[in-house]
Amino acid sequence: MRSSGILRSWNDERGFGFIAPTQGGPELFVHISAFPRDGTQPVAGETVSFERAPGRDGRPQAVNVVRSMVGQPAPRSRPQGASGAGQRGDWRLPRVLLLAVVLVVGAAWGYRHVQQAGHRWQLEQAPADTPAPIATPATPTTPAAPGAGYRCDGRTHCSQMTSCAEATWFINHCLGTQMDGNHDGVPCEQQWCTGLGAR
Repeated sequence: MRSSGILRSWNDERGFGFIAPTQGGPELFVHISAFPRDGTQPVAGETVSFERAPGRDGRPQAVNVVRSMVGQPAPRSRPQGASGAGQRGDWRLPRVLLLAVVLVVGAAWGYRHVQQAGHRWQLEQAPADTPAPIATPATPTTPAAPGAGYRCDGRTHCSQMTSCAEATWFINHCLGTQMDGNHDGVPCEQQWCTGLGAR
């Protein structure tokens, strides 16, 4: 025989509560197993119908609980944290997508930056198998022409040059050269460009 009542209290963590019968009398213990397994959880204060059966301790308890308001089985409690996981999933998805977009944009920017840096380096560095030009002794008055086959290859001192033209090209096109001690624009005056500094 079914009776009706109100779910007075519910402990979601421990999975049980108490129903106050509408007909009066003591409240009945109700366990989570009395609710249908539909993935929802009981709500304190809702109206339910139930049957009575003896519990493990011999006392009567509610079984086969049905939600009276809609004629459907009362929702069963989800495992602790299950509903929270669904809610967290609702806001985690946009955050994961945003993070993925940021990572893709960052990777694209980094790839482009590295590619541009490599391109600049290639412009400054000739292939390793390209032989350095053999410079013919130049007259002291012949300056190096731009793009005369020279390249900035890390040489910075007069002892590493082979001609006045090469030294002149290096101080005009390469950073960090140390071949113009008196800063008059004429490099290597004692080795290659003798006589030019006296002009």
